[in-house]
Amino acid sequence: MSSLCSPRHVSLIALFFSCGLVLSACAINPATGQANIVTMSEKRELEIGAEEHDKVMQSMAVVQDATLTAYVNEVGQRLAAVSDRPDLSFKFTIIDSPEINAFALPGGYVYINRGLLAYLNSEAELAAVLGHEIGHITARHAVQQQSRGSLARVASGVGGIVAAVATGSGYIGSQIMDVGSLWAQAGLSGFGREHELEADTLGAEYLLRAGYNPQAVITVVTVLKNQEDFNTKVANQQPSYHGLFATHPRNDTRLQQAIASVGALPTGQATLVDNEKFRGEMEGLVVGESQRTTGAAARNRYYQTLLGYTMVFPDNWTISETPTTVAATNPGGDLALKVEVQRMQEAVEPRLFIRDKLGIQNLQKSEALEQFRLIGFTGTSDASGKAQRIAVIYLGPRVFIFTGDIKEGEGAADADQSLLASIRTFRAIQANERFAGNESRIHYVQVGEGFTFAALARLSPVGSYPEETLRLINGYYPSGTPNTGDWIKIVE
Repeated sequence: MSSLCSPRHVSLIALFFSCGLVLSACAINPATGQANIVTMSEKRELEIGAEEHDKVMQSMAVVQDATLTAYVNEVGQRLAAVSDRPDLSFKFTIIDSPEINAFALPGGYVYINRGLLAYLNSEAELAAVLGHEIGHITARHAVQQQSRGSLARVASGVGGIVAAVATGSGYIGSQIMDVGSLWAQAGLSGFGREHELEADTLGAEYLLRAGYNPQAVITVVTVLKNQEDFNTKVANQQPSYHGLFATHPRNDTRLQQAIASVGALPTGQATLVDNEKFRGEMEGLVVGESQRTTGAAARNRYYQTLLGYTMVFPDNWTISETPTTVAATNPGGDLALKVEVQRMQEAVEPRLFIRDKLGIQNLQKSEALEQFRLIGFTGTSDASGKAQRIAVIYLGPRVFIFTGDIKEGEGAADADQSLLASIRTFRAIQANERFAGNESRIHYVQVGEGFTFAALARLSPVGSYPEETLRLINGYYPSGTPNTGDWIKIVE
């Protein structure tokens, strides 16, 4: 027993014996040197990583930019080589998603979203994100979560939405819903405060060993906490990222102490601080939704920027709109979903709004809706003389009314589920999606004399909150001005 676990873990081992588990479940954490209770060999960990990576590749679109991918891989491999598991074959993938996130799978698979890249401003910040995810892998956090049975709980949310609400995250739910891997869903949801702090610390150690400033971890947290503040201010949204980006308060004493304990590079020692290559690789990066129309994760997502919402209609459906309504129809023309809006006149429960305001009685298959921090109610009705899926969802001061026509006969149940699945994707547009519409790209320029973000915003194609958005992607939110000659990102 002592050859496997230290004395302070005897009580844990006794607990596992009482649960009918074997002694071999106690293993040494390769990153921390401490004992952890796991039920999986490293060989099986590698097998699961490969299997789940295939599922991610089948369900998510990947950025088709070989040069950018090679650059991210170069930075990642530099960190992996000095990690606590350098013998793993690490693989780094850029997911073609505007969502601000990154995640990892067991066995050496690291993923970073294109949307997160747009908010980073140095190679060290990119390394901080990748190092954090490498820390999850080297410490076997996903394996530990699986051993505790936590992975199964991730699947309890229908389409990932309930899981997203449970974690206090809104926008992240749409990616949880998309990804085809339960292990990836767990990574997107986060591993809890202690494991995330451990991943932060390990990532900072790898930064130091690789020649980066470990304080880049704090910088990334600050940049994305600013994003969180902005979302809360303008749209009452909750954090849209996990782990490193969500578990810490803004001035997290424990995180600051952990990073400080890692150490710093000696004065005068050469460090990786030249960001010319970083700027060159990020030049032309698509921000917001891309115009990709192919790939496993291509989806028929609709944006209503005037009213501030987005939702996904079934693939291949035709969408038509007016300034305040949208209707989508399937290719056969026998299934349709219409969305209308009314200003809320008084506070009533969504169920009562359907009954009293819409005059629809005796809903069948009725249920409350709770998605992305929004509330609503839905059910089916034949009050109009034909079968319909009815729903209302409250967003801000407005009530959104969904009416779906269901053709009777064979396949009606599946058609109704398709309508309901589409309704469940309804949510507010997030700040980092405000580039949606015509494809927008990052371009780097040097600041001239008299520069202000307000003046830049007046020339920007960004439709909503242009000054705040430009400040966010450049790391100057809510205030501050770059010096003459500094490089900044604009959106074109």
